[in-house]
Amino acid sequence: MFEALTRLFQKTETETKSNDPKLSVAALLVHLAAVDGTMKDEERRTIRGALMDHYDLDESSVDRLIKQAAEKDAEAVDFYRFTTGITQLPMEDRVEIIRMMWTVVFADRQNHELEDNMVWRIAELIGVSSRDRTVLRNQIRGSRGEAEAEA
Repeated sequence: MFEALTRLFQKTETETKSNDPKLSVAALLVHLAAVDGTMKDEERRTIRGALMDHYDLDESSVDRLIKQAAEKDAEAVDFYRFTTGITQLPMEDRVEIIRMMWTVVFADRQNHELEDNMVWRIAELIGVSSRDRTVLRNQIRGSRGEAEAEA
């Protein structure tokens, strides 16, 4: 019986750690980059850059975070475990997460329907309006198109 209680409390501690917003965001970005079947180098670089900029991480810290995120993503059966902690963040942070997601989507200059669907689902789960999601998509797509035209 003591072992059962110990496992119960250990599970709660583990679940709390998995609700770390930084880890949750990283796991969502990792999943998003691979949702169309492959993770391209541009997407990897974009994830690293987004996490380094948003969380002010150095290279080794972001590499550890991405490794942990990939492990958590592989264990996950749905997005709920990642979005529950994010819903507690201020709206401006949640909107920024959707912006990061669109940046990953358009890193390879393509918008696969599975990527689009995932961003829509996450935005709904974390309470970001469809208007904000669409405006962000258009901004990121527009900035990527302009950068491509200049190159």
